[in-house]
Amino acid sequence: MPPISGVVIAFNEEEYIGQCIRSLQNVCDEVIVVDSLSSDRTPEICKSLGVKFIEQPFLGYIEQKNFALEQASYDHVLSLDADEALSDELAASILEVKENWTHDGYVCNRMNRFCGKWLRYTNHYPDRKLRLWDRRRGSWGGVNPHDKVIMHEDADVARLKGDLLHWMCDSYEEHLDTINRFSTIAAKEAFTKGVTCSPWKVFYKTFWRFIQHYIVKRGFLHGYMGFVVSYQDAFLCFQKYVKLRHMIHAAKTDDSS
Repeated sequence: MPPISGVVIAFNEEEYIGQCIRSLQNVCDEVIVVDSLSSDRTPEICKSLGVKFIEQPFLGYIEQKNFALEQASYDHVLSLDADEALSDELAASILEVKENWTHDGYVCNRMNRFCGKWLRYTNHYPDRKLRLWDRRRGSWGGVNPHDKVIMHEDADVARLKGDLLHWMCDSYEEHLDTINRFSTIAAKEAFTKGVTCSPWKVFYKTFWRFIQHYIVKRGFLHGYMGFVVSYQDAFLCFQKYVKLRHMIHAAKTDDSS
């Protein structure tokens, strides 16, 4: 039975961090929270629940999560975001794996809650995530802010039963703030990697994102809320590529002056 380290990064998550930690304590042998200097009650809540609490200025999503992995005492890790929690079924599935660990990593479905509604359609479900793994066989990678666990090529991965619950946002205003923040980060990452962006790319990427959510992934079954979610995600895509075009234009202007 390998011991498991629960790992969380947090910043101003007083509303959700408690339920996240408690769900991890049901299956983990230690819980570590790496906090990006929160100004709310997040540190107080974490310390009251007896976790290993570490303060670290934000390094970037991927970088911060890999820093958090390094703080774990055990090689078998379960990584959650502060606004996530294990469902009862998922916790039970993890305990079964803990009794008989047979793979390098384990994926699960994530269910997202948008403005009070759990989403079972659109691209937000099943939204599979790899969150339980042997850190010797993989680490955080991807492109900020869309981090993901990258396993070694020869790693074997199995699937867990149950959902990882994610409180995506509580209001449209909160989600718009997230769209603005995430699109800026994504545009900067794309610009750094030399990604090009034509007006046509802005259009078809945005249009296709909406079609994926609303038609292909049957967001229309959620009615009005399905349309809103599909539109908001397409708008995030639109903002990313518009900001990228602006960065490219600004760089060209600077080079020619």
